[in-house]
Amino acid sequence: MQRKGTILTVAALSLLTLAGCGSQSSSSNNGGKYAAKQVLNWTESSELATTDLAQATDTLSFNVLQNTQEGLYRLNSKGTPAKALATSTKVTNGGKIYTFNLRHGVKWSNGDPVTAKDFVYSWQRTVNPKTASQDAFYLFQVKNAEAVNKGQKSLSALGIKATGKYTLTVNLTKPVSYFKKLLAWPLFYPVNQNAVNKYGKKYGTSSDTTVYNGPYRLTKWNGTSKSWTLAKNKTYWDKKAVHLTKINEQVTESTTTSYNLYNAKKVDETLLSGQQIKNNKNSKDFVKRLPTGSQRLDLNEKKVSAFKNVNVRKAFSLAINRTQLVNDVLQDGSVASKGFVPAGMGNNPKTGEAFNQEASIKSAVSYNVKQAKTLLAKGLKQTGDKKLNVTLSVSDTDSSKQTAEFIQSSLEKLPNVTVTIKTVPYVQLITQQNNGNYELTLAGWQSVFADPINFLDVFEADSSYNTTGWKNSTYDKLLNEAENVYGNQPEKRWAKLVAAEKVLMNNQGTIPLYQAAKSQLLRSNVKSVVYNPAGVPYDWKTTYIAK
Repeated sequence: MQRKGTILTVAALSLLTLAGCGSQSSSSNNGGKYAAKQVLNWTESSELATTDLAQATDTLSFNVLQNTQEGLYRLNSKGTPAKALATSTKVTNGGKIYTFNLRHGVKWSNGDPVTAKDFVYSWQRTVNPKTASQDAFYLFQVKNAEAVNKGQKSLSALGIKATGKYTLTVNLTKPVSYFKKLLAWPLFYPVNQNAVNKYGKKYGTSSDTTVYNGPYRLTKWNGTSKSWTLAKNKTYWDKKAVHLTKINEQVTESTTTSYNLYNAKKVDETLLSGQQIKNNKNSKDFVKRLPTGSQRLDLNEKKVSAFKNVNVRKAFSLAINRTQLVNDVLQDGSVASKGFVPAGMGNNPKTGEAFNQEASIKSAVSYNVKQAKTLLAKGLKQTGDKKLNVTLSVSDTDSSKQTAEFIQSSLEKLPNVTVTIKTVPYVQLITQQNNGNYELTLAGWQSVFADPINFLDVFEADSSYNTTGWKNSTYDKLLNEAENVYGNQPEKRWAKLVAAEKVLMNNQGTIPLYQAAKSQLLRSNVKSVVYNPAGVPYDWKTTYIAK
Protein backbone atom coordinates (compact mmCIF):
# COMPACT_ATOMS: atom_id res chain seq x y z
CA MET A 1 0.00 0.00 0.00
CA GLN A 2 1.12 3.56 -0.56
CA ARG A 3 2.39 5.42 2.48
CA LYS A 4 0.22 8.50 2.36
CA GLY A 5 -0.20 10.97 5.19
CA THR A 6 -3.28 9.91 7.05
CA ILE A 7 -6.06 12.23 8.09
CA LEU A 8 -5.85 11.31 11.72
CA THR A 9 -8.03 12.32 14.59
CA VAL A 10 -4.98 12.44 16.77
CA ALA A 11 -5.39 12.47 20.49
CA ALA A 12 -3.64 15.40 22.03
CA LEU A 13 -0.02 14.66 22.77
CA SER A 14 -0.17 15.08 26.49
CA LEU A 15 3.00 16.59 27.82
CA LEU A 16 3.51 16.05 31.49
CA THR A 17 5.47 18.65 33.34
CA LEU A 18 7.35 17.99 36.50
CA ALA A 19 6.82 21.48 37.93
CA GLY A 20 7.39 25.09 37.06
CA CYS A 21 6.06 25.15 33.48
CA GLY A 22 6.63 28.83 32.95
CA SER A 23 9.52 30.28 30.99
CA GLN A 24 11.33 33.06 32.81
CA SER A 25 13.35 35.76 31.15
CA SER A 26 16.40 35.73 33.39
CA SER A 27 17.76 34.33 36.62
CA SER A 28 18.37 37.73 38.12
CA ASN A 29 14.75 38.32 39.08
CA ASN A 30 11.77 36.17 40.09
CA GLY A 31 12.70 36.37 43.73
CA GLY A 32 15.97 34.50 43.27
CA LYS A 33 14.41 31.10 42.66
CA TYR A 34 17.34 29.88 40.55
CA ALA A 35 20.40 28.07 41.87
CA ALA A 36 23.74 29.71 41.10
CA LYS A 37 24.88 26.72 39.05
CA GLN A 38 22.55 25.89 36.16
CA VAL A 39 23.96 22.52 35.08
CA LEU A 40 21.89 19.37 34.57
CA ASN A 41 23.58 15.97 34.66
CA TRP A 42 21.58 13.28 32.84
CA THR A 43 22.06 9.59 32.08
CA GLU A 44 21.22 7.70 28.89
CA SER A 45 20.94 3.94 28.48
CA SER A 46 22.24 3.92 24.89
CA GLU A 47 24.69 5.75 22.66
CA LEU A 48 23.78 8.62 20.38
CA ALA A 49 23.37 7.40 16.80
CA THR A 50 23.14 10.59 14.72
CA THR A 51 22.33 14.30 14.72
CA ASP A 52 21.20 14.25 11.09
CA LEU A 53 17.41 14.57 11.23
CA ALA A 54 17.01 12.75 7.91
CA GLN A 55 18.86 9.72 9.28
CA ALA A 56 17.48 9.64 12.83
CA THR A 57 15.29 6.64 13.64
CA ASP A 58 15.63 6.30 17.41
CA THR A 59 14.23 8.25 20.35
CA LEU A 60 17.56 9.46 21.72
CA SER A 61 18.67 10.97 18.40
CA PHE A 62 15.36 12.82 18.10
CA ASN A 63 15.66 13.95 21.72
CA VAL A 64 19.01 15.59 21.04
CA LEU A 65 17.62 17.12 17.84
CA GLN A 66 14.59 18.44 19.78
CA ASN A 67 16.89 20.34 22.12
CA THR A 68 19.50 21.54 19.63
CA GLN A 69 17.26 22.54 16.70
CA GLU A 70 14.17 24.65 16.11
CA GLY A 71 11.31 24.30 13.65
CA LEU A 72 8.15 26.19 12.78
CA TYR A 73 6.48 25.04 15.99
CA ARG A 74 7.45 23.70 19.39
CA LEU A 75 5.02 21.78 21.58
CA ASN A 76 4.18 23.70 24.72
CA SER A 77 3.54 22.25 28.17
CA LYS A 78 -0.01 21.30 27.18
CA GLY A 79 1.05 19.44 24.04
CA THR A 80 -0.20 22.22 21.78
CA PRO A 81 1.99 23.41 18.88
CA ALA A 82 3.22 26.89 19.79
CA LYS A 83 4.88 29.26 17.31
CA ALA A 84 8.64 28.96 17.19
CA LEU A 85 10.20 30.06 13.89
CA ALA A 86 6.73 30.65 12.47
CA THR A 87 5.35 34.05 13.50
CA SER A 88 2.05 33.56 11.68
CA THR A 89 0.35 30.81 9.71
CA LYS A 90 -2.38 31.06 7.11
CA VAL A 91 -4.32 27.94 6.05
CA THR A 92 -6.22 28.08 2.76
CA ASN A 93 -7.67 25.86 0.00
CA GLY A 94 -9.73 23.80 2.42
CA GLY A 95 -6.75 23.00 4.63
CA LYS A 96 -4.37 21.99 1.83
CA ILE A 97 -2.19 25.10 1.60
CA TYR A 98 -0.15 26.46 4.53
CA THR A 99 1.65 29.80 4.31
CA PHE A 100 4.14 30.56 7.08
CA ASN A 101 5.78 33.88 7.89
CA LEU A 102 9.13 33.22 9.54
CA ARG A 103 10.91 34.98 12.35
CA HIS A 104 13.57 37.44 11.14
CA GLY A 105 17.11 37.61 12.50
CA VAL A 106 17.43 33.95 13.53
CA LYS A 107 20.89 32.50 12.97
CA TRP A 108 22.52 29.12 12.70
CA SER A 109 25.48 28.44 14.97
CA ASN A 110 27.78 28.97 11.95
CA GLY A 111 26.43 32.50 11.51
CA ASP A 112 24.16 31.86 8.52
CA PRO A 113 20.62 33.28 8.69
CA VAL A 114 17.74 30.81 9.04
CA THR A 115 15.45 31.36 6.06
CA ALA A 116 12.60 29.68 4.22
CA LYS A 117 15.10 28.02 1.88
CA ASP A 118 16.47 26.00 4.82
CA PHE A 119 13.08 24.30 5.20
CA VAL A 120 12.80 23.65 1.48
CA TYR A 121 16.28 22.15 1.39
CA SER A 122 15.63 20.01 4.49
CA TRP A 123 12.38 18.50 3.24
CA GLN A 124 13.76 17.92 -0.25
CA ARG A 125 16.81 16.25 1.24
CA THR A 126 14.68 13.93 3.40
CA VAL A 127 12.50 12.73 0.51
CA ASN A 128 15.43 12.53 -1.91
CA PRO A 129 15.84 8.79 -2.62
CA LYS A 130 19.64 9.24 -2.45
CA THR A 131 19.32 10.21 1.22
CA ALA A 132 17.57 6.90 1.96
CA SER A 133 15.73 8.35 4.95
CA GLN A 134 13.62 5.69 6.66
CA ASP A 135 11.24 8.41 7.87
CA ALA A 136 10.65 10.00 4.46
CA PHE A 137 7.11 8.57 4.37
CA TYR A 138 6.04 11.00 7.11
CA LEU A 139 6.29 13.75 4.49
CA PHE A 140 4.09 11.93 1.99
CA GLN A 141 1.13 14.17 2.78
CA VAL A 142 3.13 16.95 1.08
CA LYS A 143 2.27 17.27 -2.61
CA ASN A 144 4.44 15.04 -4.85
CA ALA A 145 6.55 13.82 -1.90
CA GLU A 146 5.92 10.16 -2.61
CA ALA A 147 6.67 10.52 -6.33
CA VAL A 148 9.89 12.39 -5.53
CA ASN A 149 10.90 9.71 -3.04
CA LYS A 150 10.35 7.03 -5.69
CA GLY A 151 12.46 8.92 -8.20
CA GLN A 152 9.44 9.64 -10.40
CA LYS A 153 9.61 13.43 -10.04
CA SER A 154 12.36 15.98 -9.46
CA LEU A 155 13.09 17.50 -6.08
CA SER A 156 11.72 20.84 -7.29
CA ALA A 157 8.27 19.24 -7.68
CA LEU A 158 7.94 18.83 -3.89
CA GLY A 159 5.07 20.91 -2.54
CA ILE A 160 7.17 23.26 -0.43
CA LYS A 161 8.38 26.60 -1.77
CA ALA A 162 10.24 29.61 -0.44
CA THR A 163 7.92 32.33 -1.70
CA GLY A 164 10.09 34.95 -0.02
CA LYS A 165 13.19 34.98 2.17
CA TYR A 166 10.98 34.62 5.23
CA THR A 167 7.83 33.19 3.63
CA LEU A 168 7.22 29.48 3.23
CA THR A 169 4.33 27.86 1.35
CA VAL A 170 3.42 24.18 1.72
CA ASN A 171 0.94 22.32 -0.50
CA LEU A 172 -0.59 19.12 0.92
CA THR A 173 -2.29 16.29 -0.97
CA LYS A 174 -5.26 16.51 1.39
CA PRO A 175 -6.23 18.27 4.63
CA VAL A 176 -4.19 16.83 7.53
CA SER A 177 -5.69 17.59 10.92
CA TYR A 178 -2.49 16.95 12.83
CA PHE A 179 -0.09 18.75 10.48
CA LYS A 180 1.01 21.42 12.97
CA LYS A 181 1.92 18.71 15.47
CA LEU A 182 4.09 17.07 12.82
CA LEU A 183 5.81 20.39 12.21
CA ALA A 184 6.86 20.41 15.88
CA TRP A 185 8.73 17.10 15.31
CA PRO A 186 12.44 17.41 14.38
CA LEU A 187 12.02 15.54 11.09
CA PHE A 188 10.26 18.66 9.77
CA TYR A 189 12.88 21.12 10.99
CA PRO A 190 15.20 23.09 8.67
CA VAL A 191 18.74 22.05 7.73
CA ASN A 192 21.65 24.33 6.85
CA GLN A 193 22.70 23.51 3.29
CA ASN A 194 26.12 25.11 3.62
CA ALA A 195 26.92 22.75 6.49
CA VAL A 196 25.80 19.66 4.57
CA ASN A 197 27.82 20.78 1.53
CA LYS A 198 30.84 21.39 3.74
CA TYR A 199 30.78 18.10 5.65
CA GLY A 200 29.18 15.83 3.06
CA LYS A 201 28.49 12.32 4.35
CA LYS A 202 30.07 13.28 7.68
CA TYR A 203 27.26 15.74 8.41
CA GLY A 204 25.54 14.79 11.66
CA THR A 205 28.15 12.19 12.62
CA SER A 206 29.75 14.35 15.34
CA SER A 207 29.04 17.57 17.21
CA ASP A 208 31.59 19.41 15.06
CA THR A 209 29.95 18.34 11.79
CA THR A 210 26.49 19.68 12.72
CA VAL A 211 25.18 23.22 13.05
CA TYR A 212 22.40 24.29 15.39
CA ASN A 213 19.57 26.81 15.65
CA GLY A 214 17.90 25.54 18.84
CA PRO A 215 18.19 26.19 22.59
CA TYR A 216 21.42 24.19 22.92
CA ARG A 217 24.45 23.20 20.87
CA LEU A 218 25.79 19.66 21.00
CA THR A 219 29.43 19.53 22.06
CA LYS A 220 32.02 16.89 23.02
CA TRP A 221 30.52 14.13 20.83
CA ASN A 222 32.82 12.45 18.31
CA GLY A 223 30.23 10.05 16.93
CA THR A 224 31.04 7.16 19.24
CA SER A 225 31.75 8.84 22.58
CA LYS A 226 29.66 7.69 25.51
CA SER A 227 29.21 11.19 26.87
CA TRP A 228 28.37 14.57 25.37
CA THR A 229 27.19 18.01 26.43
CA LEU A 230 24.35 20.24 25.35
CA ALA A 231 25.66 23.78 25.88
CA LYS A 232 23.41 26.84 25.88
CA ASN A 233 23.27 28.24 22.34
CA LYS A 234 24.19 31.92 22.56
CA THR A 235 22.80 32.57 19.07
CA TYR A 236 19.36 31.06 19.84
CA TRP A 237 16.57 33.55 19.13
CA ASP A 238 14.83 32.84 22.46
CA LYS A 239 17.94 32.42 24.61
CA LYS A 240 16.40 34.47 27.42
CA ALA A 241 14.02 31.58 28.09
CA VAL A 242 16.91 29.11 28.42
CA HIS A 243 18.30 28.85 31.95
CA LEU A 244 20.64 25.88 31.89
CA THR A 245 24.20 26.64 30.85
CA LYS A 246 24.74 23.01 29.95
CA ILE A 247 23.34 19.50 30.11
CA ASN A 248 25.91 16.76 30.57
CA GLU A 249 24.73 13.40 29.27
CA GLN A 250 26.53 10.13 29.82
CA VAL A 251 25.76 6.60 28.71
CA THR A 252 25.38 4.01 31.46
CA GLU A 253 24.16 0.72 29.99
CA SER A 254 23.48 -0.50 33.52
CA THR A 255 21.04 1.15 35.93
CA THR A 256 23.33 -0.08 38.70
CA THR A 257 25.96 2.33 37.44
CA SER A 258 23.59 5.27 36.97
CA TYR A 259 21.91 4.59 40.32
CA ASN A 260 25.26 4.67 42.09
CA LEU A 261 26.13 7.91 40.30
CA TYR A 262 22.81 9.36 41.43
CA ASN A 263 23.36 8.39 45.05
CA ALA A 264 26.86 9.87 44.86
CA LYS A 265 25.21 13.10 43.61
CA LYS A 266 27.18 12.98 40.36
CA VAL A 267 24.03 12.93 38.22
CA ASP A 268 20.55 14.42 38.66
CA GLU A 269 18.59 11.58 37.06
CA THR A 270 18.66 7.83 36.68
CA LEU A 271 16.38 5.19 35.28
CA LEU A 272 15.48 2.44 37.73
CA SER A 273 14.93 -1.29 37.42
CA GLY A 274 13.87 -4.18 39.61
CA GLN A 275 14.66 -3.82 43.28
CA GLN A 276 15.68 -0.18 42.80
CA ILE A 277 12.06 0.68 42.00
CA LYS A 278 10.75 -1.09 45.08
CA ASN A 279 13.31 0.72 47.23
CA ASN A 280 12.47 4.18 45.88
CA LYS A 281 8.73 4.21 45.26
CA ASN A 282 8.15 6.54 48.20
CA SER A 283 11.01 8.90 47.38
CA LYS A 284 10.11 12.51 46.58
CA ASP A 285 12.37 12.13 43.54
CA PHE A 286 10.53 9.07 42.14
CA VAL A 287 8.75 9.50 38.79
CA LYS A 288 7.06 6.68 36.87
CA ARG A 289 6.48 7.18 33.18
CA LEU A 290 4.72 4.94 30.65
CA PRO A 291 5.66 6.16 27.19
CA THR A 292 3.67 4.94 24.20
CA GLY A 293 6.48 2.65 23.14
CA SER A 294 6.64 -1.11 23.03
CA GLN A 295 9.11 -3.95 22.75
CA ARG A 296 8.55 -6.91 20.46
CA LEU A 297 10.29 -9.96 19.05
CA ASP A 298 10.73 -9.81 15.28
CA LEU A 299 11.23 -12.95 13.19
CA ASN A 300 13.08 -12.44 9.92
CA GLU A 301 11.39 -14.56 7.27
CA LYS A 302 14.08 -13.60 4.76
CA LYS A 303 16.81 -15.20 6.87
CA VAL A 304 14.94 -18.16 8.39
CA SER A 305 12.53 -19.77 5.94
CA ALA A 306 10.68 -21.59 8.76
CA PHE A 307 9.49 -18.20 10.03
CA LYS A 308 7.32 -17.90 6.92
CA ASN A 309 5.12 -20.54 8.53
CA VAL A 310 2.37 -19.06 10.71
CA ASN A 311 2.33 -22.07 13.04
CA VAL A 312 6.03 -21.65 13.79
CA ARG A 313 5.52 -17.97 14.53
CA LYS A 314 2.53 -18.69 16.77
CA ALA A 315 4.47 -21.42 18.58
CA PHE A 316 7.27 -18.98 19.42
CA SER A 317 4.75 -16.46 20.75
CA LEU A 318 2.90 -19.00 22.89
CA ALA A 319 6.16 -20.12 24.49
CA ILE A 320 6.70 -16.69 26.10
CA ASN A 321 5.13 -15.80 29.44
CA ARG A 322 4.94 -12.03 29.20
CA THR A 323 3.53 -11.55 32.69
CA GLN A 324 6.48 -13.40 34.16
CA LEU A 325 8.85 -11.34 32.02
CA VAL A 326 7.60 -7.98 33.31
CA ASN A 327 6.90 -9.03 36.92
CA ASP A 328 9.83 -11.32 37.70
CA VAL A 329 12.56 -10.34 35.26
CA LEU A 330 12.24 -6.65 34.39
CA GLN A 331 10.44 -5.62 37.61
CA ASP A 332 10.37 -2.01 36.40
CA GLY A 333 6.66 -1.34 36.03
CA SER A 334 6.55 -2.41 32.38
CA VAL A 335 3.21 -3.83 31.24
CA ALA A 336 2.65 -7.07 29.29
CA SER A 337 1.43 -6.30 25.78
CA LYS A 338 -2.16 -6.93 24.74
CA GLY A 339 -1.14 -6.50 21.10
CA PHE A 340 1.26 -4.61 18.87
CA VAL A 341 -0.31 -1.18 19.53
CA PRO A 342 0.26 -0.26 23.20
CA ALA A 343 -1.95 1.55 25.69
CA GLY A 344 -2.31 5.30 25.31
CA MET A 345 -2.70 5.31 21.53
CA GLY A 346 -6.29 6.46 21.35
CA ASN A 347 -9.89 5.50 22.10
CA ASN A 348 -12.89 4.45 20.05
CA PRO A 349 -14.56 7.76 18.98
CA LYS A 350 -18.02 6.33 19.76
CA THR A 351 -17.59 4.00 22.76
CA GLY A 352 -14.40 5.41 24.31
CA GLU A 353 -12.82 1.96 24.55
CA ALA A 354 -9.02 1.96 24.39
CA PHE A 355 -7.57 0.67 21.14
CA ASN A 356 -5.34 -1.95 22.76
CA GLN A 357 -8.37 -3.36 24.61
CA GLU A 358 -10.74 -3.41 21.64
CA ALA A 359 -8.24 -4.85 19.16
CA SER A 360 -6.68 -7.43 21.46
CA ILE A 361 -6.32 -11.00 20.17
CA LYS A 362 -5.76 -13.01 23.32
CA SER A 363 -4.16 -16.00 21.60
CA ALA A 364 -1.44 -13.76 20.10
CA VAL A 365 -0.11 -12.78 23.54
CA SER A 366 -1.03 -15.84 25.62
CA TYR A 367 1.29 -18.35 27.29
CA ASN A 368 0.65 -22.00 26.51
CA VAL A 369 3.70 -24.26 26.13
CA LYS A 370 1.65 -27.36 25.36
CA GLN A 371 -0.11 -25.65 22.48
CA ALA A 372 3.18 -24.11 21.38
CA LYS A 373 4.78 -27.55 21.07
CA THR A 374 1.84 -28.83 19.04
CA LEU A 375 1.93 -25.88 16.66
CA LEU A 376 5.70 -26.07 16.29
CA ALA A 377 5.57 -29.76 15.38
CA LYS A 378 2.86 -28.99 12.84
CA GLY A 379 4.81 -26.05 11.44
CA LEU A 380 8.12 -27.91 11.12
CA LYS A 381 6.34 -30.77 9.37
CA GLN A 382 4.95 -28.26 6.90
CA THR A 383 8.34 -26.60 6.31
CA GLY A 384 10.35 -29.82 6.31
CA ASP A 385 12.73 -28.59 9.02
CA LYS A 386 14.04 -31.00 11.66
CA LYS A 387 15.32 -28.33 14.04
CA LEU A 388 15.76 -24.60 14.40
CA ASN A 389 19.09 -23.08 15.41
CA VAL A 390 18.54 -19.31 15.50
CA THR A 391 20.43 -16.26 16.69
CA LEU A 392 18.73 -13.56 18.77
CA SER A 393 20.35 -10.14 18.21
CA VAL A 394 19.93 -7.62 21.04
CA SER A 395 21.54 -4.45 22.36
CA ASP A 396 23.96 -4.40 25.27
CA THR A 397 21.65 -2.66 27.75
CA ASP A 398 20.59 -4.37 30.99
CA SER A 399 16.93 -4.72 30.09
CA SER A 400 17.71 -6.08 26.61
CA LYS A 401 20.11 -8.70 27.95
CA GLN A 402 17.65 -9.72 30.69
CA THR A 403 14.83 -10.00 28.16
CA ALA A 404 17.03 -11.94 25.73
CA GLU A 405 17.97 -14.52 28.34
CA PHE A 406 14.32 -14.94 29.27
CA ILE A 407 13.32 -15.35 25.61
CA GLN A 408 16.14 -17.82 25.08
CA SER A 409 15.06 -20.03 27.99
CA SER A 410 11.40 -19.75 26.94
CA LEU A 411 11.95 -20.76 23.33
CA GLU A 412 14.32 -23.56 24.25
CA LYS A 413 11.44 -25.23 26.10
CA LEU A 414 10.28 -26.11 22.60
CA PRO A 415 11.71 -29.35 21.14
CA ASN A 416 14.52 -28.94 18.60
CA VAL A 417 14.86 -25.18 19.13
CA THR A 418 18.23 -23.67 20.02
CA VAL A 419 18.68 -19.93 20.55
CA THR A 420 22.06 -18.18 20.60
CA ILE A 421 22.19 -14.63 21.96
CA LYS A 422 24.25 -12.07 20.05
CA THR A 423 24.83 -8.84 21.98
CA VAL A 424 25.96 -5.71 20.15
CA PRO A 425 26.05 -1.97 20.97
CA TYR A 426 22.69 -0.27 20.52
CA VAL A 427 23.69 1.89 17.55
CA GLN A 428 25.15 -1.14 15.79
CA LEU A 429 21.95 -3.10 16.43
CA ILE A 430 19.83 -0.35 14.83
CA THR A 431 21.99 -0.56 11.70
CA GLN A 432 21.69 -4.34 11.59
CA GLN A 433 17.92 -4.18 12.03
CA ASN A 434 17.56 -1.51 9.34
CA ASN A 435 19.55 -3.72 6.97
CA GLY A 436 17.55 -6.84 7.88
CA ASN A 437 20.74 -8.41 9.19
CA TYR A 438 19.26 -10.60 11.92
CA GLU A 439 17.32 -13.82 12.43
CA LEU A 440 15.51 -12.94 15.66
CA THR A 441 15.75 -9.52 17.25
CA LEU A 442 14.26 -7.46 20.06
CA ALA A 443 12.84 -4.36 18.40
CA GLY A 444 11.24 -1.28 19.89
CA TRP A 445 8.88 1.35 18.53
CA GLN A 446 8.03 4.72 20.02
CA SER A 447 5.14 6.68 18.58
CA VAL A 448 5.32 10.18 17.20
CA PHE A 449 1.58 10.73 17.67
CA ALA A 450 -0.97 9.11 19.93
CA ASP A 451 -2.86 7.32 17.16
CA PRO A 452 -2.84 3.60 16.21
CA ILE A 453 -1.74 4.31 12.63
CA ASN A 454 1.65 5.38 13.92
CA PHE A 455 2.27 1.79 14.99
CA LEU A 456 0.31 -0.13 12.38
CA ASP A 457 2.04 1.41 9.39
CA VAL A 458 5.32 -0.17 10.55
CA PHE A 459 4.17 -3.48 9.11
CA GLU A 460 2.81 -2.27 5.78
CA ALA A 461 4.36 -4.21 2.92
CA ASP A 462 6.43 -1.28 1.66
CA SER A 463 7.35 0.20 5.04
CA SER A 464 11.03 1.00 5.38
CA TYR A 465 10.81 -0.31 8.95
CA ASN A 466 9.30 -3.67 7.95
CA THR A 467 12.46 -5.73 7.56
CA THR A 468 10.91 -9.04 8.64
CA GLY A 469 9.51 -10.01 5.26
CA TRP A 470 5.99 -10.40 6.65
CA LYS A 471 3.38 -9.10 4.22
CA ASN A 472 -0.40 -9.33 4.10
CA SER A 473 -2.60 -7.82 1.39
CA THR A 474 -5.68 -7.67 3.63
CA TYR A 475 -3.70 -5.76 6.25
CA ASP A 476 -2.47 -3.27 3.64
CA LYS A 477 -5.97 -2.86 2.22
CA LEU A 478 -7.44 -2.08 5.64
CA LEU A 479 -4.83 0.57 6.35
CA ASN A 480 -5.29 2.05 2.90
CA GLU A 481 -9.03 2.36 3.53
CA ALA A 482 -8.42 3.89 6.97
CA GLU A 483 -6.06 6.49 5.50
CA ASN A 484 -7.53 7.29 2.12
CA VAL A 485 -11.24 6.36 2.19
CA TYR A 486 -12.47 6.96 5.73
CA GLY A 487 -10.03 9.63 6.90
CA ASN A 488 -12.88 12.06 7.61
CA GLN A 489 -15.18 9.42 9.14
CA PRO A 490 -13.65 8.69 12.55
CA GLU A 491 -15.82 5.68 13.49
CA LYS A 492 -15.35 3.87 10.18
CA ARG A 493 -11.66 4.70 10.17
CA TRP A 494 -11.32 3.33 13.70
CA ALA A 495 -13.01 0.06 12.71
CA LYS A 496 -10.52 -0.41 9.87
CA LEU A 497 -7.57 0.16 12.20
CA VAL A 498 -8.95 -2.33 14.74
CA ALA A 499 -9.44 -4.89 11.96
CA ALA A 500 -5.86 -4.33 10.75
CA GLU A 501 -4.39 -4.94 14.21
CA LYS A 502 -6.40 -8.18 14.42
CA VAL A 503 -5.02 -9.35 11.06
CA LEU A 504 -1.47 -8.62 12.22
CA MET A 505 -1.98 -10.50 15.47
CA ASN A 506 -3.96 -13.44 14.04
CA ASN A 507 -1.10 -13.95 11.60
CA GLN A 508 1.52 -13.31 14.30
CA GLY A 509 3.33 -10.92 11.97
CA THR A 510 5.34 -9.93 15.03
CA ILE A 511 5.47 -11.08 18.66
CA PRO A 512 4.54 -8.25 21.07
CA LEU A 513 6.23 -8.47 24.46
CA TYR A 514 5.69 -5.45 26.70
CA GLN A 515 5.10 -1.72 26.98
CA ALA A 516 8.27 -0.46 28.58
CA ALA A 517 7.94 1.72 31.67
CA LYS A 518 10.56 4.31 32.47
CA SER A 519 10.67 4.58 36.23
CA GLN A 520 13.09 7.30 37.18
CA LEU A 521 14.65 9.27 39.96
CA LEU A 522 14.86 12.98 39.17
CA ARG A 523 16.05 15.48 41.73
CA SER A 524 13.15 17.56 43.00
CA ASN A 525 15.07 20.81 42.42
CA VAL A 526 15.13 20.13 38.67
CA LYS A 527 12.13 22.09 37.44
CA SER A 528 10.22 22.52 34.18
CA VAL A 529 11.28 19.34 32.43
CA VAL A 530 8.60 18.89 29.79
CA TYR A 531 7.87 15.20 29.18
CA ASN A 532 5.99 13.88 26.16
CA PRO A 533 4.91 10.20 26.44
CA ALA A 534 3.84 9.92 22.80
CA GLY A 535 6.84 11.34 20.97
CA VAL A 536 10.18 13.00 21.63
CA PRO A 537 10.30 12.60 25.42
CA TYR A 538 12.28 15.45 26.98
CA ASP A 539 12.30 19.15 26.15
CA TRP A 540 14.79 21.02 28.32
CA LYS A 541 14.37 24.47 26.80
CA THR A 542 12.88 26.03 29.95
CA THR A 543 14.34 23.60 32.50
CA TYR A 544 16.15 25.12 35.45
CA ILE A 545 17.78 24.15 38.73
CA ALA A 546 15.94 25.62 41.70
CA LYS A 547 17.64 26.84 44.85
